[in-house]
Amino acid sequence: MSSPAPSSLRHLWRATSALAITALVAGCIDIGQRTSLVPPNRPSDLAPQRQEPSAESARLSRYYAALQQDLLTRGLMRIDGGGPETPYDADDLRENFERIAFYDEYGSASGTAGALGRWSGPVRLRAAFGPSVSPEQRAKDSATLEAYAARLARLTGHPISVTNSPARTNFLVLFASQDDGAFVAEQVKTVLPNISGGDLDVFVRPPQTYYCLVRAGGVQSEPSAYSRGVALIRAEHPDLARRSCIHEEIAQGLGLRNDSQRARPSIFNDDDEFALLTSHDEKLLQILYDPRLRPGMSAPEARPIVRQIAYDIMGEPK
Repeated sequence: MSSPAPSSLRHLWRATSALAITALVAGCIDIGQRTSLVPPNRPSDLAPQRQEPSAESARLSRYYAALQQDLLTRGLMRIDGGGPETPYDADDLRENFERIAFYDEYGSASGTAGALGRWSGPVRLRAAFGPSVSPEQRAKDSATLEAYAARLARLTGHPISVTNSPARTNFLVLFASQDDGAFVAEQVKTVLPNISGGDLDVFVRPPQTYYCLVRAGGVQSEPSAYSRGVALIRAEHPDLARRSCIHEEIAQGLGLRNDSQRARPSIFNDDDEFALLTSHDEKLLQILYDPRLRPGMSAPEARPIVRQIAYDIMGEPK
């Protein structure tokens, strides 16, 4: 892990291998093992009893605000999506897609490519807010999530939507502060009832250097066909950082699981030059959900197809 004062605003926590993702999510389909389900319309969701933030949560709010301001002062966290100074062509797109979709930033030391992973069925996102999150902030975050889900659905052609039903949720997006640990634990287990204690603890008590977290994967028989996901967005973040985390965590939870220093303009790059999904990133998602590809494909198997899709998208002659 990086030091307590990293230069990057987003430090993502992922499985150490594809097998680890499978092990985490595999039990989620067994409804009979759900022992901590949160009933719909919980009073704490409808009428949260907010308290003053703890000293630690207040300190984190100041820390992340200062970090964001430092990045903005240095010309980072751009929201323009790139311009003439950030050109890319079909070959760049093809190469970046392979690095980002087939490798895992925290994968095996061998650096070998994994299988292509993406959602095989509808993605039903639900925002869940910890008691520390104000009604005004809930409204902002809900609007951001709704708009982003609609954008992702248009880009990918895949059914991606926001639901208010806990029973229909398969991708939970948690907005919670350091003070909302009990709420986070309860909510995570509604989607991942068999999550290990160690993995759950990372959601409940993330280190300061973990700014946004995401876990997504499939059942053991089909690990590359995603069916469950959970993302955590720290409530201590200022607005732009929150939006940035929403954009990257959900996109990574859809299957673009890695970062690459060569990807530009892109949020899938730890340099934090861009805060929000760019035109380059939109094209990566289009490639990922193109019907010519399928979950479980290897990088060599997919490579000629990805090349064809990239040239089709860019309108370039091969």
